[in-house]
Amino acid sequence: KNGELRILLCDDAPLNRFKPSVDYLFNSIAELSICKNTHAAILTGMGEDGARGMLKMKKNGAYTIAQSEDSCVVFGMPKAAIEFNAINDILDIDAMTEALLGARPKCA
Repeated sequence: KNGELRILLCDDAPLNRFKPSVDYLFNSIAELSICKNTHAAILTGMGEDGARGMLKMKKNGAYTIAQSEDSCVVFGMPKAAIEFNAINDILDIDAMTEALLGARPKCA
């Protein structure tokens, strides 16, 4: 109502073996008309969860960033998103807040 968007938790099957799944969230956002006004980040973590959904978001106009390898504890998820060409910028964790709030930095 009133243009609000809400996240609804559901009991759907795992996506790509994960539940909850970042891909599930990103795929849902990619299907919305507001996707082109969305900023999304993928942070430290293992595996590829989020990479495919982030690519779909990027293709639909979202601004996407990945945490840099140097600032990650585990570089798996950001690395997968980078390899899928789903990322506009690669940033250290300290630069991500400003980027997500709207100041688009140059690629690292």
